[in-house]
Amino acid sequence: MSITKAFAQGKLRLSGALNSVSVASQQHLYHGFFPMAHETKITVASRPLPQPQQCPECKTELGAANEVYSRIAVCDHCGYHFVWSASDRVEHLADVGSFRTIGRDIQPIDFLAFDDEHSYSTKLILGQKQTGLRDAILTGRCRIVGTETVLAVLDFHFMGGSMGSVVGEHITVAFEYATRHHLPVVTVVTSGGARMQEGIISLMQMPKTAAAVQRFHASGLLYLSILTSPTTGGVFASFASLGDVILAEPKALIGFAGPRVAEQVTGQKLPAGSHRAEMLLASGHLDAITARRDLPHVVATLLKATVVHAKQHRSHSIHANELPLVSAHAPGNAAWESVNLARHPDRPTARDYIRHLSPNFLELQGDRCYGDDPTVVAGLGDIDGHTVIFVGQERRYSAHDSQAGEIQTRPRPEGFRKAIRMMDLAARLRCPLVTFVDTSGAEPGDESERHGIAWSLAHCLSTMSSLPVPIVTAIIGEGASGGAVAFAVADHILMLQNAIYEVIAPEGAATILYRNAQKARQVAEQLKLTASDCLQLGVVDAIIPEPLAGAHTEPALVMQAFQQHLLHALTELEHVPVKQLLARRYRKFRRHGRFLRKQHLLTRASVTAVGQGQSLLHQRKNWHLIAIIARLSTFVTHSRGHEKGLASS
Repeated sequence: MSITKAFAQGKLRLSGALNSVSVASQQHLYHGFFPMAHETKITVASRPLPQPQQCPECKTELGAANEVYSRIAVCDHCGYHFVWSASDRVEHLADVGSFRTIGRDIQPIDFLAFDDEHSYSTKLILGQKQTGLRDAILTGRCRIVGTETVLAVLDFHFMGGSMGSVVGEHITVAFEYATRHHLPVVTVVTSGGARMQEGIISLMQMPKTAAAVQRFHASGLLYLSILTSPTTGGVFASFASLGDVILAEPKALIGFAGPRVAEQVTGQKLPAGSHRAEMLLASGHLDAITARRDLPHVVATLLKATVVHAKQHRSHSIHANELPLVSAHAPGNAAWESVNLARHPDRPTARDYIRHLSPNFLELQGDRCYGDDPTVVAGLGDIDGHTVIFVGQERRYSAHDSQAGEIQTRPRPEGFRKAIRMMDLAARLRCPLVTFVDTSGAEPGDESERHGIAWSLAHCLSTMSSLPVPIVTAIIGEGASGGAVAFAVADHILMLQNAIYEVIAPEGAATILYRNAQKARQVAEQLKLTASDCLQLGVVDAIIPEPLAGAHTEPALVMQAFQQHLLHALTELEHVPVKQLLARRYRKFRRHGRFLRKQHLLTRASVTAVGQGQSLLHQRKNWHLIAIIARLSTFVTHSRGHEKGLASS
């Protein structure tokens, strides 16, 4: 007898028996085959709600009279999020009438004849009876606020949302379908992990689904993963953790191993807050925690970014000769005055500029490795109706009482890795990247070294150099050392009039050169760190005018000027083919350097002559002078001229 025929006959024999099982007995059976549901006090809400239930968090009795509980299965009093069915999730997210299932009509089978307290076949039939689904998943194509999307939702009511052959197949088919039809994917996960009743074959669904997601990513499409309570095991450690953006519901139980398993294996009691969404957010593994009521709006905002706009002139772009510029006759500040203004505590920060440019900015967090760095703000926004990825270095006040009032301006490795994530997202969405530089340098401490600060800086530089989208950088405050340039490998670099861009802070240079930080004012002049210096050296492309007293005195005026320059730059760059854009960017940075080139090896006598300050042209007539050497006043400066416009490099 075939396995399929035996299963069908077994289903007929068991259906009558299951119809006579009471609700209480079904719940006992349910907790028997998936004890974690009982252990973590996960309460299942059904629609319509048959009877009042007690909130496990605040102990309030809930029922049909509670509007929020009845509508989205969230406690009206404390916000506890009950487990929700797949069909309710689809109804909550998808536009009315737009959801259509995709994939083959397949059913799970008990190919191992697995039997514990109850046979696997019995549990499958019970799950089907409780949910109306063939297995623990519902996949389809739908519209979410008008955006065509592939939506896959796991259902915890069906064997704890565990992933066996059918769930793995449906997830794989969903990503394959999305790849073929060039659609974004949204998954909503609630699962206990791999389905033990299918043995090692259930484990094989992890690489199977992960490979499907990887192929999907290679097509440059967006994957949004939503984690709900509980999300554990092989599902969490495969496709659910591969989202470009990962959201979670508040206080959701999330972890590779369930709490009970973790304590059993380690022999230690878990700390408070372990295996919760809030812990993962602090550890850099989530972009945001989003309440259920807000999910439709947040998901719609993210999906909107996947809509590729036809290339068109921006409605508010202006001609180059209309841009606000710094007058050549206007008085300017000396280097040390610019240093103080660039560091002024009231100076507008990256977040201020982003909010001005994009009031609907959606912040994303985490480096997916260790943590989140609040000195780097990043996320999605839109300018003039076009999606933009923002990444900015954000000055913030220390939260430690012992350092009250101290401004933190040094990004950690986590901040630079978060920036790299956003750069990759910009490439996937094919939208411009706008970065803001405002830092006294990368964090230099022991922990920063252990977490890979040099690696993070290097990969920021290399990623930006080859990013196939337009990049505009704005130096809005202090831009010190490698921590600044790691955000500034851009096609067009703007600099505020009183901002500074420096190889090292003047105090640091004075300490190294003179062993006296009090000489910082003197060194500041020599470092050539002002906006006018940087423009003359060809390091920046344009200066944004600001009041002599600083941007903080008239922030609205400065932000308006910045917005005009930014829109102009983006309008020019978005029409440049990618291959040409990358070639220009490479040449832009390839040309930086000041040195001497000669046709023959330098003789020892010539080295001595140079050391004595004698003219090189006098010593060796066959030398070709292409730059200058600092401090040798007898050299004639060779200037290639300042290349004008965005097409320069």
